[in-house]
Amino acid sequence: MLYASRYLRIMDPLMQGPDIQYIQRRLTELGFYKGPVDGVYGPETRDAVIRAQQSFGLLTDGIVGPDTYNAIGLSPKDEVTVAPEYIIAIDTRTLELTLSRFGRQVAAFPVAVGTPETPTPLGDWKIIQKTENPGGPFGVRWMRINCPWGGYGIHGTDNEASIGKPVSHGCVRMHNSDVIRVYDLVALGTRVKIIGDAFTGRLLRIGVDPGADVVRVQQILQMLGYYRGDLDGFYGPVTEAAVINFQRDQGLSPDGIVGPETYDRLQLVNDLALGDRRP
Repeated sequence: MLYASRYLRIMDPLMQGPDIQYIQRRLTELGFYKGPVDGVYGPETRDAVIRAQQSFGLLTDGIVGPDTYNAIGLSPKDEVTVAPEYIIAIDTRTLELTLSRFGRQVAAFPVAVGTPETPTPLGDWKIIQKTENPGGPFGVRWMRINCPWGGYGIHGTDNEASIGKPVSHGCVRMHNSDVIRVYDLVALGTRVKIIGDAFTGRLLRIGVDPGADVVRVQQILQMLGYYRGDLDGFYGPVTEAAVINFQRDQGLSPDGIVGPETYDRLQLVNDLALGDRRP
């Protein structure tokens, strides 16, 4: 719920995209992968991920989530010099991307951003990867930012109607014509400043105030068969028991408290159940 970015994993059909290509390149640099850097998440890539997870003492599930992203780190090749000419600013509240050149705004574009459950990462970043014509949900252009815990980027889309809405898995979507314009102007190292409301996520336990975050947890647990109560936003004994059973099945500490690890695993299992592959 707090960690966005799509989880890279084996799916049918196989997942594809520049985020996977980046992971393959990084695994190659670390010596875990010897296959093609083709952006396709197939068995060879999964096996390399498992080898990396074993090496770093992580859960060996072959799924690239925030822990695996953090463990493999950013490539030394991504330490690009900041390009001073342009600055990209993205406001997740107004759903707008502005492009400035030497401090003067030159253009503004509507965007789609992450949902509250899978938010776009706020902060000061820079562009470390550019890819033309990645295709599918990435549209005609992709620009990865150097956020270490996920595969986030600014990209086009195959769903232009989504622009102007908080609907992504954390990436910033643009109309294809707009992203081409920005892509052609900015260089690697261009600064990206993302502002908006931070969805930090409360620790959920017995006694917290009711809220939409509790409802979201109840919804996922209900879909997975752990929760049979009302979707009322109250974190009571029935919700706690469902969380404990979920934590046990996931190999987590069964303390009945929804913290960062439980949030992450709930989002992962939710994505697996729904077959969600959107960036």
